[in-house]
Amino acid sequence: MPSTDASTEAGTGPVPETDGAEDTLDLHLPDELVCAPEPVRAAGSAAQPLSDAYGAIGEDLLDSPGAWDQVATSAGDFRLVPVRVERDLTLLSGWMNDPAVAAFWELAGPDAVTAAHLRPQLDGDGRSVPCLGLLNGVPMSYWEIYRADLDPLARHYPARPHDTGIHLLIGAVADRGRGVGTTLLRAVADLVLDNRPLCSRVVAEPDLRNTPSVSAFLSAGFRFAAEVELPDKRAALMVRDRALRNLL
Repeated sequence: MPSTDASTEAGTGPVPETDGAEDTLDLHLPDELVCAPEPVRAAGSAAQPLSDAYGAIGEDLLDSPGAWDQVATSAGDFRLVPVRVERDLTLLSGWMNDPAVAAFWELAGPDAVTAAHLRPQLDGDGRSVPCLGLLNGVPMSYWEIYRADLDPLARHYPARPHDTGIHLLIGAVADRGRGVGTTLLRAVADLVLDNRPLCSRVVAEPDLRNTPSVSAFLSAGFRFAAEVELPDKRAALMVRDRALRNLL
């Protein structure tokens, strides 16, 4: 799983782990925090939050991102749906093989490379949830919503309980460089704060050299909190505070 970073207008993304890099899934989660997923609801049930092929999955550590409501943005109607390898692998692998994406994510190659990146998250305890971002019903971005306080990042900044991190890549070339990334970063940060009442901050850690990414976070209401030396890069710690939500 990548250490940190987020792609926006340029379509770049988090730098994946290298030899010696820390992995989110390497951190031991206390037994009392491990929750069983919600039972699968029968198709057509009145309680079913999504009714089409992009069904919701319960992940208690992150308050079920797949069940979060669709939101209206200036770019269109947007929602997150949990990744399913059997449905989404070809699409995601194609995005990872885009040179602009591969330069940061380093997941270019056959589908198995992307699958190996997804499996530990999908088979894990729910501290990181890979999602597709649908804009007007069309998959156009890839997101990782994760518990920053349970991530190796927490060793490099003063983390608070329930800090929530985001990684993003814009898959569709047509959606890059025209402000869509900024719009969606703000929308997803708002979704986190709306649906995770115990979370006081949304964080991200783009590479300091990734100027378009840092700029997009600033435009989306994040503030630059610090420079952070991570095992694989020097990052800009970006923070969206609940308390300052309506001011930035």
